[in-house]
Formats: sequence, structure tokens, C-alpha cells
Amino acid sequence: MRSLTRSRWMTPSHLLLATLAAGSVALADTPARPAYVGLGDPHLNVVPRTEAEAARIAAATARATDFTSAQAYEERPAGAATVRVLPDANAFSQPSGNISFEDELEFKLGNGLFRKLWVSSPSSTLASDGLGPLFNARSCQRCHIKDGRGHPPENADDNAVSMFLRVSIMDPEGGAESAAVAEIADYIATLPDPTYGSQLQDFAVPGHASEYRLAVRYDEEIVRLADGTEVALRHPTYEAANLGYGPLHEGAMLSPRVAPQMIGLGLLEAIPAADLLANADPDDLDGNGISGRPNIVWSVQFDQPMLGRFGLKAGSPTIMEQSASAFAGDIGISTPLFPAGAGECTANQTLCQAAIHGDNDDRGTEIDAEGMDLVTFYSRNLGVPARRDVDDPEVLRGKEIFHSLGCTSCHTPSFVTHRLADQPEQSFQLIWPYTDLLLHDMGPGLADDRPEGRATGREWRTPPLWGIGLTRQVSGHTYFLHDGRARSLIEAILWHGGEAQAARDSVVNLPAEDRAALVRFLESL
Repeated sequence: MRSLTRSRWMTPSHLLLATLAAGSVALADTPARPAYVGLGDPHLNVVPRTEAEAARIAAATARATDFTSAQAYEERPAGAATVRVLPDANAFSQPSGNISFEDELEFKLGNGLFRKLWVSSPSSTLASDGLGPLFNARSCQRCHIKDGRGHPPENADDNAVSMFLRVSIMDPEGGAESAAVAEIADYIATLPDPTYGSQLQDFAVPGHASEYRLAVRYDEEIVRLADGTEVALRHPTYEAANLGYGPLHEGAMLSPRVAPQMIGLGLLEAIPAADLLANADPDDLDGNGISGRPNIVWSVQFDQPMLGRFGLKAGSPTIMEQSASAFAGDIGISTPLFPAGAGECTANQTLCQAAIHGDNDDRGTEIDAEGMDLVTFYSRNLGVPARRDVDDPEVLRGKEIFHSLGCTSCHTPSFVTHRLADQPEQSFQLIWPYTDLLLHDMGPGLADDRPEGRATGREWRTPPLWGIGLTRQVSGHTYFLHDGRARSLIEAILWHGGEAQAARDSVVNLPAEDRAALVRFLESL
């Protein structure tokens, strides 16, 4: 583990890591549940680890050196929270395997809100009105179908209900007026588009114009592997067509987003920040070509900097905040964190701002604090299915290749979560998510040229790999990466560049049987 104490060689980036790990960020006032603190750790009721536990954790999470058999507990990627593999599309929709009978009811209530179809105001169904006026989907489930991955439009007639375009412009003032930005080193200050906000909505309630229609064009490139195999890669071009409110800002930066899978989020939230920061090497001091950086973002919930964990660029610090942001931007539903009744409408969209919304005296916002707690609990407790074929010789060979190519430099295999006094489902679990939750430069091929927080236009958060082999079963497709351009795992690998270029090139030169073993290993996750 790299020391984070102050030393003469530490750069500003390392000083930021040291500050966060040392706990110099003040604690926030927090509700009883969920309870969050600063330092990037979103839990207050943490039981400190003993020296003996730290030694056990180091042994349990040590990288594999023997590939003749599976590691201990590897078949249970979520520890005691692991769930059995269902044979149908509901494989990602089960509660944590160690959830109590009483809390399973809370999970089901949260699921009901996650699946709820919202309607426009005014409506006789007061508990469900408040949709829009502009929106991308009528429910969380419409984007995160079966709690799995979304997909880009399949053809010209396919709507983009699980895909949209984020939009922003550079802040001409550099964030100088913002206390939030001033406290975060290396923050890249941006602003929403003055007319269209921070994301484009392709649906609207009656009487309002939608903001745009997403148009995607693909150009194919043939990549020839060393053994002569040809793989076609799709190069997407995105257009915000049929703009409903005039032109975008001349400096508008657009970035596509496909809804990611939902499993294991609570366990990712429970990884100690210090363990994630220990993997950060922003200046590549060890010279291995990998320079993972944490995204430190401003938490609206706690009015302080926190470690970003969620979103394709790690732009959100907690499940609660990520969920509330999605309610506002995707559905146009107000929450205690984002209470605007008009959702993501801007001041320039005057008709949208003046529309009737669903806030009322009983709830205050269209979904209230109790409802947000239920949705957060549901999202936190979506179970990770068990691994398959962990002792299969081909899977073990693929695992060895995965390690030997350096893939684990970003896709960190395992962690042990905090001991959490009030979250037994996520407490002290050995988990295998295959992510470091850090930002990495993925090269020009995947660059969206749109910064987010400290993330540059070439950086993306390492996505968790658990459950990736069940994508077709759950989602009905095998589209991967932030915009679904890759139609297979091999295509996804071939898009890797930047810090992953060497590993990608090594895959190109693999014999066919080793390449097949690598894919078989990934499909076992």
C-alpha cells in the first residue's frame, strides 16, 4: 500500500489524497439512515478494523498467483450477500442474499417505487403525478430494464429510452465564484447549457415540446488480430436532432450515456475510501503506465467534497445522490435533494417552468424523503449473482491471462467492505467487483471530450465486471461501454486505449484459444 503521509515528493494530487485519507474533511450532519460522512466514506457507523483484521484482509485480497484452482470464496462475488443465479431475466432483481425478512419488505417497497410509472400533473393519482414536463423515461425501470444495462437505438425507429446525451459548457469564470469548486483540487469547472440544462430529454408531457431526438450513425472499422481474425468496431457519431428550443450553446459538449446495470451498488458504497485511494497513482510513480485518479466531487447532500463512486465518470458520491439526480434529470421528479418542481428545465424554458407540477402539502416534493430512502435501500441491496464455472480449466486459464496482461491494474479483483453497524447486508464482506472505482485515461477512441468534476474528456471510471457474463440473459443483448458501441466483450477490449493500450495490444496478439479462454473467464463473472 502506498503511503499517503506528507513527504517532499508529494504533488498537489497526492496531497489531495492524503487529506482525504487522513480525515481532515469535516463530518456532515447526517440523518439516522442512511448515514454518510466526508472523506469519501458514505457511512458514519463504521466499526474500526483491528490490526488482526487488517492482516486477514490483506491475505484475503492478495492477487492470485496460483491459477490451477479457484481462490477461496471466489464463487461468492458479494460475500454473504451473493444470490443464486436465476435462469431468466430476473437474475439482477433479487435482494441481497443475507437480507432479513423484515428488510425484504422494505426492498419490495423500494422496488415498487423504482418501477412506478409517473404521470403528468394535474392528476387524480396524487401519489404518482409530477412527471416532467421534460423527461427521458417514466420510471427508473424503463432505463435500467430488469436492473440491467440499457442499449443504444437499434434502428431509426427505436427510441432511446435507456440512452441520452449529457450536455455542458465550460465555465468562463473557471468556477471562481463557487466555494464548492474552490475546495476541490484539479476540478474542471463546467456549467449546464443555458437553454437545455445538463442533459437532453427526448420526451415531454402534452402541451410541451421535447428537447431533441437522438440520432446515431455508425461507421465500421475492421481490426485484424494477429491470427487473422477480423473484428468490426462501430465508430458512433451522435447528433442532437430536431432541437425543440433553439440551438445549443456554441460551446456545448455532448456525451452519450447508456444506463448501467444496478447490482452490487451498496457493496461498492461500503468499500473504505482509504482502500480505494491506496490504488490511486495519479503521477504514475511506480512507472507501470497506470495512473488511476479519484474523482472528488461536491456533494449536494452534505455540502462538502466527497469521493465519487457512481456514474460512468464517478461523478456522484452516494447512491442516494445518484438516485435523486436521476429522478430530477431522467423523469423530472422533484426530491428533497433536488426540489425543483420543473425538474431539469432551465430558466430559458419559461413554459416548462410555469407548468403545473406534483408537489403538494403532504409530500412537499414529488417523491419525499421516505420514498427516497426506500429507493436507495432497494438500489443498495440488488444482489450480485454467484460466479459460474470457477474451477473450469478454460476459465482458470482465462483468469491467468487476465492477470498476466495487467488487467487487474484497473479492474481490482477484490476488497473487504467496512464493518457497518446499521447495514448488515454490506458489513465486512469479501467482495469481487473487479473495479478500482478510479478514473483512467482510456485514449482518444473512447474520449467524449467532456469533463465531469475532476475527470477529463478522456477519463472514465473503471466499471465493475461482476455479472457481465449474464448481460444477454438479463438485458437481451451484449452491448458494452458507456454508449453501447461494443457488441461483444472482444469489441469492448479492442476499444481500450490510453492506459490500457498495452493490455489491448497484447489481446490482439493472443492465440485464438487464449483469447477464447479470456472471454470465457469474463463470462464467468
